[in-house]
Amino acid sequence: MSQQTVSDEAKAVARRNTEEVQGKGRFDVFDELFADDFTDHTPQPNTTPDKAGVRKLYTYIRAAFPDFHAEIHWQLADGDRVTTYKTYHGTHEGPFLGVAPTHRKIHFETVDVMRVQQGKITDHWGVGNLLSLMQQIGGWNQPTEGADDSTVSSLHAS
Repeated sequence: MSQQTVSDEAKAVARRNTEEVQGKGRFDVFDELFADDFTDHTPQPNTTPDKAGVRKLYTYIRAAFPDFHAEIHWQLADGDRVTTYKTYHGTHEGPFLGVAPTHRKIHFETVDVMRVQQGKITDHWGVGNLLSLMQQIGGWNQPTEGADDSTVSSLHAS
């Protein structure tokens, strides 16, 4: 199989996860797409770095944002690794990280890398702009000007 074919197949699997599992809550497809020995190298709080942990995360997110879905801006593949830049959208209808439902529309960006082998997602690395999300639902407020000067000064002194 050529490098291009491997990359195209890996991108299709990553896209299917984003659109069908994350975007539509199709957990039958989740079981089809994720390898039993899946490893999340950047697990979220209160989850485990395995298939059960990512399923728990997806379930939790869909309960908090029932209309959760992504806009994929671009995907790049290098062999069996796919990098996806996307913006998630949803409405805050359930508790999320200690914040009661606000019914606000949210959006936040993520970049993730998924390794796909033999049609299954085996590994994940990712970074999401959760600070932006928490600001949108009122879970984090900007400190007042000057309140963090000592922290900022100590960071610059390091």
